[in-house]
Amino acid sequence: MDDSLVRFPRSREAAAVSPGVGVGVGEDGAVRDVPITTATIRLGQLLKLAGLVDSGSDAKVVLGDGEVLVNGEVEQRRGRQLRPGDEVELAGESVRLVEGT
Repeated sequence: MDDSLVRFPRSREAAAVSPGVGVGVGEDGAVRDVPITTATIRLGQLLKLAGLVDSGSDAKVVLGDGEVLVNGEVEQRRGRQLRPGDEVELAGESVRLVEGT
């Protein structure tokens, strides 16, 4: 498989219209809020929800390669439980979990 096909997140425009994703993808590199309606979410699920990857297999690749930061530290576990307030970064795009309604 050609790794170049799975290493890059979807465009900011695609991420902005993904279901459940907060509004306001900042062109200035600002952190984008992603609301969740549960107490926790697994990292692999968040990467898909936020539009940072297209599929679970894409999440597995970027996590395995050490490209994902959680609260500023490299994270490689797809099942890591995240809570509101946690920040995730991939390929220069950052998202922060917030409580949704």
